[in-house]
Amino acid sequence: MAKARNPLAKLRKIIEAWPETDERISHGAPTWWGGKKTFATFHDNHHGDGRVAVWVKGERDAQEGLVEAEPEIFFVPPYVGPSGWVGIRLDRDVDWGLVEGILLQGYRQVAPLRALKKLDGD
Repeated sequence: MAKARNPLAKLRKIIEAWPETDERISHGAPTWWGGKKTFATFHDNHHGDGRVAVWVKGERDAQEGLVEAEPEIFFVPPYVGPSGWVGIRLDRDVDWGLVEGILLQGYRQVAPLRALKKLDGD
């Protein structure tokens, strides 16, 4: 596991490789869309919480499992947490392969079918 020197740049590199993604500022933070829906948001000290993190669209069961397994890395983010989103601390040593996998799951939940076909080579 490794701590990224510039986690925002690392997130951008991962996400920009996927079809029909778009990054825009939303609520003051870099946010990514897959088609017309959001699936990830980067936060640096959100409302003074002291974290550098990405919040990713997910499912409640997955969120609970991640938070229980590694509470020093994963957390339930405010506002969107009750919908299953998971927070991932990027200011710690993290497994970037795991981060990419969680991001991809979030993207797959919102991306248009045509984008998923491109991603999967169909």
